[in-house]
Amino acid sequence: MSDSSSAAQKQQDQPKDPRTGYYSGSFPEQVQEQPGLTAPMEPKPDHGEESYRGSDALSGKAALITGGDSGIGKAVAIAFAREGADVAISYLPEEEEDAQDTAAWIRKAGRKAVLLPGDGRSEDFAAKIVNDTLTEFGRLDVLVLNAAYQKNRDSFESLPTEEFDRVFKTNLYSLIWTARAAVPHLNAGASIITTASIQAFKPSPELIDYAMTKAAQVAFTKALAQELGPRGIRVNAVAPGPIWTPLIPATAWPDKLSSFGQDTPLQRAGQPAELAPAYVLLASDHGSYISGAVLPVTGGKGL
Repeated sequence: MSDSSSAAQKQQDQPKDPRTGYYSGSFPEQVQEQPGLTAPMEPKPDHGEESYRGSDALSGKAALITGGDSGIGKAVAIAFAREGADVAISYLPEEEEDAQDTAAWIRKAGRKAVLLPGDGRSEDFAAKIVNDTLTEFGRLDVLVLNAAYQKNRDSFESLPTEEFDRVFKTNLYSLIWTARAAVPHLNAGASIITTASIQAFKPSPELIDYAMTKAAQVAFTKALAQELGPRGIRVNAVAPGPIWTPLIPATAWPDKLSSFGQDTPLQRAGQPAELAPAYVLLASDHGSYISGAVLPVTGGKGL
């Protein structure tokens, strides 16, 4: 082996420094309207497009991911496809551009992609996406309940009822409707994964309604795991910390972006790509004895 090849191999074998292995700077001031899109973001989020390597951990499985067009959902969709799963994603019609890009990455991995545009605040749509997935794939093995909405609140007393209603219908009602439709079709070995949040455990006052729904999701996860465990169905949650997704510039707190994620022990915000392995673990047989758990991916912040 030449000296240059040896040096390159040695560099490749070095462990990645978690403080600097992904973008570690501050984020420039930027604001988007809800629901937020990937294209206008600066810097662009990393969904693992060029880095995630699969190992057939989900070979032959079929997955449904709500909010799978961008952010964490997109990273999970790419990882699942590279692990061998066919993937259906639901998303708001306004997010079609992101959804098409995610579908392209799924198909590039050699797997089937199903696009399901609509609003999860509709009970009919939230249930229909399960039936559509079953129709397309003939099975459902992994359900990722990831769709979410948050908005900065100036104060609790000024929280509009219609906004409170939107948060609860997006984060809780749709989750319950989709899970309720899916459970009768899940067999032993299936997995349900909820995207909770560090906000469930360390709520910020400006995200009070969002934090309330995330705490409820944790209770949902733990309770349903007890019910479905005897059927061989595992139910878990991932609790992200500060992750750079379209939801962040659409939260309406541009003044906070310069320090977003800097208060973690790793001193930076996370990227969606860094969440994907947690979902793969919980969805695959590698996590066969994990149920009722909340897995933190928080940059070192404790729950």
